[in-house]
Amino acid sequence: MSTALLTDHYELTMLTAALRDGSAERRCGFEVFARRLPAGRRYGVVAGTGRLVEAVAGHRFGADEIDFLRRAGVVDGDTAGWLSGYRFTGDIEGYAEGELYYPGSPILTVAGSFAECIVLETMILSVLNHDCAVAAAAARMVTAARGRPIIEMGSRRAHEQAAVAAARAAYLAGFAATSNLAAGRRYGIPTAGTAAHAFTLLHDGEPAAFASQVAALGKGTTLLVDTYDISEGIRRAVAVAGPGLGAIRIDSGDLSVLAQQSRGLLDSLGAVDTRIVVSGDLDEFAIAALAAEPVDAYGAGTAVVTGSGAPTAGLVYKLVEVDGAPVVKRSEDKATVGGRKTAVRRHKPTGTATEEVVVSQGTPEPAPHDRALQRAYLRAGEPAGDLPSLLESRDHLRDGLVAVPWEGLKLSAGDPAIPVTIVGGRNGG
Repeated sequence: MSTALLTDHYELTMLTAALRDGSAERRCGFEVFARRLPAGRRYGVVAGTGRLVEAVAGHRFGADEIDFLRRAGVVDGDTAGWLSGYRFTGDIEGYAEGELYYPGSPILTVAGSFAECIVLETMILSVLNHDCAVAAAAARMVTAARGRPIIEMGSRRAHEQAAVAAARAAYLAGFAATSNLAAGRRYGIPTAGTAAHAFTLLHDGEPAAFASQVAALGKGTTLLVDTYDISEGIRRAVAVAGPGLGAIRIDSGDLSVLAQQSRGLLDSLGAVDTRIVVSGDLDEFAIAALAAEPVDAYGAGTAVVTGSGAPTAGLVYKLVEVDGAPVVKRSEDKATVGGRKTAVRRHKPTGTATEEVVVSQGTPEPAPHDRALQRAYLRAGEPAGDLPSLLESRDHLRDGLVAVPWEGLKLSAGDPAIPVTIVGGRNGG
């Protein structure tokens, strides 16, 4: 499926003008970065580059796309002819999926002619701003959960295609499973789900609903016990499934109090191994507040698929180099640092990250325990190597979070977890 029209009108306006004045083929370098992190955040998470490489490969203007653009008066004949033969032939490099980033980190560099790079701007930002926002929120939730599994279950709170991308980003960040079957099929993510309140209400009482579910799924299933009275629901669930019931789920009320009461009741009924799963508008703060309670797993929906208060990562795509020379935007509050960047992360001998060093038009002076942050994705429009698997990206993020100073993992507002030092050019902040 073509991704060519996942763009803004003005990209093709610029393209038309550049083709007319002869500047379209000037060699350019664009960078994706964040001027600042969303309020309260101490790190960002790179996500979506795997999807992005596929989207660039599908960025072709076929007859249907060209016909629409011509009929709508978006492009003239010369531009339509150029677009009909479009294929990105430049270079793309950037941070790996699962890498942490900070203000000023050059998380993606796109190099090629102005024409071929500018038509990718909107699509690149659309993919990365969404996926990075979800992954950062999900990573904070995983940290708050302290090893307890979280199921992503926010599909009904997002656009149907965004829901699939959000499930992927949440899984990358460490979620255990998703409720979204399309994400399970497309990306190999484990899926999970049992029943909603509607299933209980369908039947003539909870015992009938529970018996039906146990008959279909076995005693290891998870029974939703808060349709009517939670204590009675638990008693009925254990009566139907026996003490070997897999789990109960609570989706409403004061989860802290209810988790304690439910644990005590389950134990008194002999269901000492029955797990407690909680859901219901959970974000990282709600999950952290349940850390000391007898909760075994969480279900997170709206907060994770909407970035938990930060639905976009705030990334920008800026021209930093033309014909090998740095270019700088100097407008107030939106200045850029000219020149293509090289970035490394510095660490203590123990492995704790201390600083990110970004050099414009050069490479950082080597230091012990440096780790290079950029890798090639495309060279001359062709894949530069196999992309890491989603599981490898999960591991990469997990290792990166282990290296963050403990203060940087706090949920409270504060400075970025590590400083970024930009050498060369002008740091616009």
